[in-house]
Amino acid sequence: MITAVDVLLEHSPWLIAMAVLTVGSAFFSSSEAALFYLTRRERSQLSSGNRAQQIAAGLLADPDRLLTAVLFWNLMINISFFSIASIVSLKMRDAGHATQAGLFAFGSLMTLIFFSELLPKSLAVIRPRALSAMVGVPLAASVRALDPVIGIFQTANLLSRRVIWPGFKPEPYLAISDLERAVELSTDDAHLVEQERAVLQNIVSLSEIRVDELMRPRIQFMSFRPPVALADLKGRMPPSGYLLVTEPDSEEVAAAIALLELSELPEEHLERYAEEVLYVPWSTTVGATLEELRAKERRVAAVVNEFGETIGILTLDDILDTIFTPSPSRSERILNREPIQQVSDNLWHVTGMTSLRRLGRFFHYELPASKSVTLAGVLQETLQRLPALGDQCVWGPFRFKVIDVPERGQLVVELTAKDREATS
Repeated sequence: MITAVDVLLEHSPWLIAMAVLTVGSAFFSSSEAALFYLTRRERSQLSSGNRAQQIAAGLLADPDRLLTAVLFWNLMINISFFSIASIVSLKMRDAGHATQAGLFAFGSLMTLIFFSELLPKSLAVIRPRALSAMVGVPLAASVRALDPVIGIFQTANLLSRRVIWPGFKPEPYLAISDLERAVELSTDDAHLVEQERAVLQNIVSLSEIRVDELMRPRIQFMSFRPPVALADLKGRMPPSGYLLVTEPDSEEVAAAIALLELSELPEEHLERYAEEVLYVPWSTTVGATLEELRAKERRVAAVVNEFGETIGILTLDDILDTIFTPSPSRSERILNREPIQQVSDNLWHVTGMTSLRRLGRFFHYELPASKSVTLAGVLQETLQRLPALGDQCVWGPFRFKVIDVPERGQLVVELTAKDREATS
């Protein structure tokens, strides 16, 4: 009597072919995951690497071509695999081993799913850069082999889109009302809807807020000239979480070190772990800065004035805090205190870095036009000099009195509102 094992041994060449196809499918699955999981920075590093790395980076120059080739070869391999599995299963059934034939077919399916999809893709996303360099050359050859027919696939894709969605046109932009409507339809939780709406409004507001309104002023961050040693920190952690490195011959910020992301800190030459900062003018918006930070894979922007001098920094963490905090405040983030504190019925203590936008929103007042974006700027603009302790002035609906001018920090102003009650 012929057993199921005998049938399998008889068709061992087919089984070897299935194993080879499994490896081929795993190759294309892992290649797809690794290459499309690369960050912009990793792609840039591959572009300036060795020949194999440059080939891998070059494949991503035309992602449609790459993805078409990967999916095509993976589909062909999987079809071949299941065709062979079907042949062997039918042979086993004809030999009177129907149960074993069913188990073989199921086992073949599970083998392909695990060894050709789940396992290779999971490993690929762990080390995408290393794997991309390894698969670059053979994958490029596979893509090039399909070039004669890729045009046919792209034409078919274009025709199908025109036939199925002939009138489809992408919207030029999304209004805040569209986003709010999407949030309302996505959940029945009223509290969650309000939180998500606040986040969306914060995101939209980034296009109106200037970086000098949100930045950490120069007096609020620590910077060092290279070489930088751990002892220079004197056991202190910079409030921003970033150690800033200046140019060797000036005080201008050139790079930043994300201290919280380092698993260990060397005693000497911390500047070797620094990443270049992005330079932005004081008048640019936070939204534009966020887009440039994302595009260039940077995490710190150095804000410069019209003379090219660094007047502050804006970190990616600061921007995210502004987006996800219901009522974002620079005073709370940097000084760890409320920007506006009520002392009595018509008396408030306000930090100098409080924005005029927040001041007007808090008191529900239309404020006078000003070149400045903060209360400290308004005081300098009105007094025509740096504020000193005891200085008083009137601006719009408010009367200001400077009650604290720290040597290194933000001044505090006593504010009274004329003929206006504030709403907290």
